[in-house]
Amino acid sequence: MSERLNWGFSLSNQTLPLLRQLLERGLIDRIASPADGVAWQTGDLQRLLTSEWPRSRAFVAVGSCGAITRLIAPLLSGKDTDPAVVVVDGQGRFAIPLLGGHGAGAEALAIAVAALLLGEAVITGASASQGRLALDSFGTGWGWRRGPGAWDALMKSSARGAPVQLEHQSGNDRWLQLDGLPCIGTSSERLSVGVERSDHCRWHPPALWVGMGCERNTSLELLERGLSEALAAQGLALEAVAGLASADRKADEPALLELAERHGWPLRCFSSSALHAVEVPNPSPVVEAELGTASVAEAAALLACGPNASLRVQKHIERAAPGEQGAATVAIAQAAEQWAPQRGTLHLIGSGPGSLALLTPDARAALAESRVWVGYGLYLDLLEPLRRPDQLRSDGQLTQERERCREALELACQGLSVALVSSGDSGIYGMAGLALEQWMALAKHDRPAFQVHPGLSALQLAAARAGAPLMHDFCTVSLSDRLTPWAVIEQRLQAAADGDFVVALYNPRSKGRDWQLGRAQELLLAQRPGTTPVVLARQLGRPEEAVSLHTLGELPIEQVDMLTLVLIGNSSSRVEGGRMVTPRGYPGAELS
Repeated sequence: MSERLNWGFSLSNQTLPLLRQLLERGLIDRIASPADGVAWQTGDLQRLLTSEWPRSRAFVAVGSCGAITRLIAPLLSGKDTDPAVVVVDGQGRFAIPLLGGHGAGAEALAIAVAALLLGEAVITGASASQGRLALDSFGTGWGWRRGPGAWDALMKSSARGAPVQLEHQSGNDRWLQLDGLPCIGTSSERLSVGVERSDHCRWHPPALWVGMGCERNTSLELLERGLSEALAAQGLALEAVAGLASADRKADEPALLELAERHGWPLRCFSSSALHAVEVPNPSPVVEAELGTASVAEAAALLACGPNASLRVQKHIERAAPGEQGAATVAIAQAAEQWAPQRGTLHLIGSGPGSLALLTPDARAALAESRVWVGYGLYLDLLEPLRRPDQLRSDGQLTQERERCREALELACQGLSVALVSSGDSGIYGMAGLALEQWMALAKHDRPAFQVHPGLSALQLAAARAGAPLMHDFCTVSLSDRLTPWAVIEQRLQAAADGDFVVALYNPRSKGRDWQLGRAQELLLAQRPGTTPVVLARQLGRPEEAVSLHTLGELPIEQVDMLTLVLIGNSSSRVEGGRMVTPRGYPGAELS
């Protein structure tokens, strides 16, 4: 299967920087620019579009809707085959899905483009305007592929508010918790999720893995026929296949590689020892004598299918027809829910202190891309205005960080794009480290994409509100001893006092930990004067924000809680005019 790309092009050379942002973020794969570097010559852009139109997923065009419409009009063939087209104005303020809003994914692409450019996606489709779930496109974000069916009739029925039968047979069933689902009831219109073929509208989750073993230089046609017969044996849909699996020795088999490429599947290959450890219904002593494992097809399918997989189609042997060569064994396993790590992404989101105005463009774009948001309820509440009906919210408890990481990673392994949300920056006392440890514990081929998106830390915002307290060396210390022994925390506080660092204290005081802040004050007072300025910054970036200046000797400890950041100056920090400053150097040092 030839590579299908997302293209970007601009009608004006001055707007190419917008496209470069999209290219860096991965929203487009290539930029089409004029050969002379100044302007498109007559007919050049039209010839490029004509050449790339049939083999492209999407085009993001910077220019006017009218001009882009005239360019693409001669190329239109039908909604089932045309790529998505998104138009962006020259300032990046608006992203408009001009063509292929649902089926081709233009609406989702426009939303992602607008989020990155800090613009607005102008969505005019009926589903979006009425707050309904777009039944013919939402499954893409869950790693699903759409089967044949009367999708137009389903969408029209849903638009009228008529009831729709919803059925879940396999895959992740949490889609039934999404907002904007149609009225559920008895109807001729049906929407289901499952791995079997169907005459009605069905999304197919990536729950099937095909195991294959074959002789050297087996014909591709033989493998295709074996695959088709194995699927037909149980009425399974090709769209539900997540990938191919085989033995290490077959990792360079030409027909296997071509079969995987043709269908856009990964090819996972396992060692003989790993395959030998899998219990299968049809072991072969002949295969064991040759490869050191009694099974390739069945064992590889089960291994590739993730935890608690089951064998759906036992192995059968496909032999060469006239004009072909070789032989192959084919088996199919089904995941407990769905399993497609290669389709999933785990986004670690730093949501900032709380205000949406302080959310970084990179984090905003990742949130727009993600179909499930996992996080502590308070943090998700602050992001709620950005959530769409096709995005599921999963609230967790404050102290259940490991469970939230595990949930988000499992969803990403199933093929979903998942946002794991921390306040501030996810890499500063957030979820990034714990999530990365769990990700590293997975086998290499079971790891989804992993991306960390930085956020504005409370430390930075507190410093900005107070003046310029971080102009010299500083450190951060968390006073929570839930994950770190207090003896270690006290050692670090002592080192910060000895080194005369500006100190930011996170998690300073709670109902169950009401003495640690006092001990920190005592340690720091032993090395710096009681007049040392201190900032108490509470509920930063939120409507309840309060920032006040105090001294270390008269610190109002009773006013501090877990929503407060305590910022303590060093021996040279001072306050003047209601602003705190830490000089860049000490007295007698030369400032260059």
